[in-house]
Amino acid sequence: MPKVALYNQTGAQVGEIELADAVFGIEPNQHVLHDAVVMQQSSMRQGTHDTKTRSEVSGGGRKPWKQKGTGRARQGSIRSPQWVGGGTVFGPTPRSYAYKLPKKVRRLAIKSALSSKVKNEEILVLEGLQFEAPKTKEMTAVLKNLNVASKALVVTGDFAENVALSARNIPGVKFVTAEGINVLDVLKHDKLIITKDAVAKVEEVLG
Repeated sequence: MPKVALYNQTGAQVGEIELADAVFGIEPNQHVLHDAVVMQQSSMRQGTHDTKTRSEVSGGGRKPWKQKGTGRARQGSIRSPQWVGGGTVFGPTPRSYAYKLPKKVRRLAIKSALSSKVKNEEILVLEGLQFEAPKTKEMTAVLKNLNVASKALVVTGDFAENVALSARNIPGVKFVTAEGINVLDVLKHDKLIITKDAVAKVEEVLG
C-alpha cells in the first residue's frame, strides 16, 4: 500500500496515511485515461451549431428564368446551394456529442488518474479542512502552508460551503466533493488536495 504524509491546515505533518492499492496504487492506463478525457470533453460540447438548408433560407420562391431558350443553365431557385445566399448542403445541425464509456472503463480511468497523482507525488492528504466563515485569504493561507503555487483540485468528503466559497475566487483552484471527483479535473490540476474522509469515501466506492 502506498504511504503518503498527512498534513493539517497549517502545513505541518501530523502523521502518515496508507492508501488502498486497488485505488491509488495501480499502474496508470494511459489509453483509458485518454478515452475518459475525450468522453468528458465531448459531453461538455454545446452542439448548438446550425446552418440553413435551401428550405430554410429566405427568397427563391419562383423560377428565375424559363427552362429553355435562354442559353443559360436551367435553374429552379435562386436559393439553390450553388447560388450566393443559397442553402448549405450537409451543414452541421444541433446535436448532442455526449456518449458514455462502460462503467468498468470509467472506474479504471479514475483509478489511473488518482494513481498517477500518487506516483508523481502530486497528492496532498489533509487531516481535515474547514473554515468558520467563507474567506478567500484563509484558503490562500492553506495553499501557501502546503507550498501549492500552481493549479490545485480541492476535494472534501462532504460539501463544505465555507471551503467552496473560499476557493472559488482563486485562479486555478477548484473545489469538488468526493462524489464529484472526475478524471478531467484530476489530470488538469497540478496538485490534488484531498481530505482524509474524502480518501475513505473514494476508496469505499472504487475499492
